[in-house]
Amino acid sequence: MADQQVEMEKALTTLKRGGLILYPTDTVWGIGCDATNAEAIDKIFALKQREESKSMICLVSDFKMLQQYVEEVPEVAYDILKYAKKATTIIYDRPLRVAENIIADDNTLGIRVVRDPFCGRLIRKFKRPIVSTSANISGKPTPNNLKEISKEILEGVDHIVNLPLQNKGVKPSSIIKIGGDSTVKIIRK
Repeated sequence: MADQQVEMEKALTTLKRGGLILYPTDTVWGIGCDATNAEAIDKIFALKQREESKSMICLVSDFKMLQQYVEEVPEVAYDILKYAKKATTIIYDRPLRVAENIIADDNTLGIRVVRDPFCGRLIRKFKRPIVSTSANISGKPTPNNLKEISKEILEGVDHIVNLPLQNKGVKPSSIIKIGGDSTVKIIRK
């Protein structure tokens, strides 16, 4: 447990100073930063060589935090998240209090309530959402483990969280878009 505490403190320090972390999420290895810090988000776009028009998602620790960063969470979202068998990201209309450059052109943002204990604690202690995007250069395959992450990514982050990925299945989350009229569209299973 001491290792987790040390990693937690290093990750928090990095996030607070606007740095990038490479960390095990509840799905795959992710590159993360403070979702309210536009400069940190720009660093991720540059590192991933990704167009800013391609949106990224952010992670929150629980429903209470989710409600703070979305104008209105549709009731159907709670049902989806409650019964989902795997990690599920939902694209919400009208996000609040996050950096503009993480919000898609249609004023939406993908947000996932994490299931991973380390991520949940990190976000709770940080008290803000954390960006999560796969640890690869845009267009390249999503790495299955730390060894598959490119040298550019490893050298481009400010801290690598030295903990194992808990999810051995290594699959990105499902992505579901909920419209303003509560219509549900599956983007990625």
